[in-house]
Amino acid sequence: MNLLIVGDVHGCLHTFKGLLGQHWKPDEERLIQLGDLIDRGNDTPGTLLLAKQLKQRHGANVVFLKGNHEYEFEQHIVNGPNEYWLPQCGYDTLNQLRAAEMELQEVSDWIGELPLLWENEHVLISHAGVAEKAEFPLDEANEIGVLWNRTPLRNVGKLQIIGHTPCKSGYPEYEKASHSWNIDTGAYRKVALSAIRVTPLGKVLEIVQSAVDPRDVSEQD
Repeated sequence: MNLLIVGDVHGCLHTFKGLLGQHWKPDEERLIQLGDLIDRGNDTPGTLLLAKQLKQRHGANVVFLKGNHEYEFEQHIVNGPNEYWLPQCGYDTLNQLRAAEMELQEVSDWIGELPLLWENEHVLISHAGVAEKAEFPLDEANEIGVLWNRTPLRNVGKLQIIGHTPCKSGYPEYEKASHSWNIDTGAYRKVALSAIRVTPLGKVLEIVQSAVDPRDVSEQD
């Protein structure tokens, strides 16, 4: 079964739905979204509901990974006010969730069950990648771990696919030394939402993009 890996969605519900409707073949391929499903865009609640519906409908053929924004939300709920996250985008996300009458603890519990990576013998997918110098890449608080890394990636002998850092080109970028693709193209920045289709052996079949739906990002953003 081929893989369709989708980059950082950031609450851009209509853009995400549009990409899936145009490009995902649910009977033929596994969908993997590599984290940062929430925050910044106009509809975090709707995006979370869609994710839950897709999981219920397709089971193991749909995978949502944890990103650093999910981590920050969880920290806020579990450990009290997250003063780092709140002014960046947290206040807006909390207001959206409350307006939608979503239970914050339930959202946190769902996030807490998200895996940090998905891999097989040829492909490794995570939010920010396995860093060249990371000793504990799966430590969620590690600044060069798979939730936060912005340093050079390690060549792990597999194709790595990551997001987290928006590509300056506005298009997914390949890095030969680490054999990795970064597919974050700044949906919340009104650039594009990108995805990459690969075989289970790590062969890239196609890169697809959807323009950002204007309903997803406010004019002041």
